[in-house]
Amino acid sequence: QVQLVESGGGLVQAGGSLRLSCATSGRTFSGNVMGWFRQGPGKEREFVAVISWSGDTYYSDSVKGRFTISGDNAKNTVALQMNSLKPEDTADYYCAVRTRGAVPCTRAPCYDLWGQGTQVTVSS
Repeated sequence: QVQLVESGGGLVQAGGSLRLSCATSGRTFSGNVMGWFRQGPGKEREFVAVISWSGDTYYSDSVKGRFTISGDNAKNTVALQMNSLKPEDTADYYCAVRTRGAVPCTRAPCYDLWGQGTQVTVSS
């Protein structure tokens, strides 16, 4: 059974850092596109960052310069390092895998495997 499991969420003060990790099991995703999305209270799910199989990365404007996505093919994991966190970063964060297509995509419908999410709360 293919699973994505996020971890690393929690409560942090504004200006602080968190590192989210997404562990995959059931198959290898080293050749796939993997992304992070988030959904804040009362908001739609939005794109955060994506990494291609070749290591190309893309970020939403709201997190560019503060967040870094990275992948470890050997460990079959993808991480999201979040620095200089702001209260508006508060959300449930989800990792996702695009199994059909190798082009990085910023839209949620591109991704067909999702984790259960991990909550991030940034206090002011």
